[in-house]
Amino acid sequence: MTQTGRIKEHMEVIGADGVHVGTIDHVDGDRIKLTRKDSGDGRHHYISSGLIADVEGDKVRLSANAAVAVMFEED
Repeated sequence: MTQTGRIKEHMEVIGADGVHVGTIDHVDGDRIKLTRKDSGDGRHHYISSGLIADVEGDKVRLSANAAVAVMFEED
């Protein structure tokens, strides 16, 4: 099973530094759609699945620190 195949709705997304990035809304192709509640602008944002380092328990850990990962977010 691929990393994205293990991702479930409402899992927490954290950076490599352990800082909260967002919450999974769903997987959309090769991107992760984050819920609006975690965004500062009230819109959905996406992160490339290429940033996934691991899926562990109910968390998706990214290969980049949270501050860097949010720079890669797409609308």
